[in-house]
Amino acid sequence: MAVVKIQSGDRTKVYRIFKPLTTIGSDKANDIVIPDPMVDEVHAHILKKGEDLVIQTTDSGNEMHVNGRRKQRHKLKYGDRIRIGEVTLFFLEKDIPEEEKEKKRGRGPDYRKLVEVSEAILRESDLSRVLEAIMDGVIEITGAEKGFLILAHEEDTSIVVARNLNREDISQAMYEVSDSIVSKVLNTRQALLVFDALSNPEFSMAKSVMDLKLSSVMCVPLLDRGTLLGLIYVGNSRLDALFLQESFELIKVFASIASLVIRNALLMDELKVGRKKLAEELESLKFGDLVGSCDSMQEVYRTVQKIAPTDVSVLITGETGTGKELIAREIHRRSTRADGPFVVINAGAIPENLLESEFFGHEKGSFTGAVSTVPGKFQQAHGGTLFLDEIGDMPLQLQVKILRAIQEREVIKVGGTMPEHVDIRIIAATNRNLEDMVREGSFREDLYYRLNVVNIHLPPLRERDEDVVLLAKYFLKKFQTEFGSQVRGFDKDALNAIRHYPWPGNIRELENRIKRAVVLAETSYITRSDIDLPSDAQAAIKPLSEAREDFTRQYINKVLQMNGGNRTKTARDLGVDPRTIFRYLEKDRD
Repeated sequence: MAVVKIQSGDRTKVYRIFKPLTTIGSDKANDIVIPDPMVDEVHAHILKKGEDLVIQTTDSGNEMHVNGRRKQRHKLKYGDRIRIGEVTLFFLEKDIPEEEKEKKRGRGPDYRKLVEVSEAILRESDLSRVLEAIMDGVIEITGAEKGFLILAHEEDTSIVVARNLNREDISQAMYEVSDSIVSKVLNTRQALLVFDALSNPEFSMAKSVMDLKLSSVMCVPLLDRGTLLGLIYVGNSRLDALFLQESFELIKVFASIASLVIRNALLMDELKVGRKKLAEELESLKFGDLVGSCDSMQEVYRTVQKIAPTDVSVLITGETGTGKELIAREIHRRSTRADGPFVVINAGAIPENLLESEFFGHEKGSFTGAVSTVPGKFQQAHGGTLFLDEIGDMPLQLQVKILRAIQEREVIKVGGTMPEHVDIRIIAATNRNLEDMVREGSFREDLYYRLNVVNIHLPPLRERDEDVVLLAKYFLKKFQTEFGSQVRGFDKDALNAIRHYPWPGNIRELENRIKRAVVLAETSYITRSDIDLPSDAQAAIKPLSEAREDFTRQYINKVLQMNGGNRTKTARDLGVDPRTIFRYLEKDRD
């Protein structure tokens, strides 16, 4: 027996068509009542003509749309959607089985099945098996024909599982779910039930609805303490199997359980795979212990490779916190002196009256407190490299002795008389402008030229393009291991803030802020507040991919306007598939 099915909110009404004439209208005396002020008292009727059923309006002014087209008369066939006023009727060829009606009428959601499926996924630990088990479970619970599990990443989403009732992958569908239904759930983080997607004015043009011919859709976010992990998206194309409120409530409960399982599986997977991948990526962009791939740092690396095997003196300049000592150590590591000592002395951190003793050592009894003979940094560096940090803070009277020691390769301890030969390479560093100090008379010109045989200038972090994000991820990995942290990465807002903050303290400041964030973070992803950056750290600069997307959308709309809204002609003029035009129009509508 043919039936007409009407969905209103979470309630479904089914009307059997068995009379020669079935009336439709707002009056309660009709066979099918539509309580809508825009619907006439007797708006239309269904006539039985032999084996056929024909629907027609009772007046030429009465509006009726069949499958999206306005009609006055139509021969009904299975699957037809008839819109009268604000109500859509679905024409089916057979009635709902009694056992199904009894189930819907009496017992509500099948929570027993929910428990069974939940127990099954909790037994899995491998990420890929967990995701497949979740998707299979959702399809089993809801009776969906197709299902997709989408994971959210830092700045993007991807379909990781696409399944059907037979637990088979839907290969083509991997490229089809990118539409307004998904976008709305991602943006609002609210679960969505679309009873009849094909007749819904908001979603009928969505790509997945059109390509997969989905009539009914449920889309539910997967949330972990406020962090969006992804979403579950299921659909049916059969009009006699549209999702009802009961299934919607069931899938929302299941999504809460699935979120916990996915979070734990992701953490385990990242410990096994993510760290290895990040380590490989960072290793490919490292130069010894140095991390960076921008042009200015590549030039530094090339210079280090050239001078490292020689014994020339090197002056490393740059702001505080740019990594001058790391460069000095890398030069030593790549030199012929790599097996010898690398000795560091910071001229700005030692009291002036102790500097000479620190540099050249002292004899026992040479001054009060000199209870034994002690070698200086020059003697300790014999056969290796001496790194003179903050050389610009050295007093003038000591500069003379340093120059003589470098020239003669000999030093005399404080209180001593016998010169000692030292075989060393000198690498100096400063954050000050030594040329200005030479002109001012506060730094000896001859010492400056003796030290500055080769100059390596380290750029500040604010001038190193995307290196700042690379370094942030490097430090995150370092402190994840050090503190055993479960933090997985940075959220989008934090990454933008990291990119656009000027970093006056350079790499040292970045390292300390990431360490603090790893310790204090309360979610799986580090936020801008965790890094404690000022509110104006994020500049109004979009990534190139977003700017390109904005331009493409604006240009499509411009050409569309020139073509009078003709999408097919616009697609032809732009040399793209018409579905591309639909996709950008969907984004505008969202």
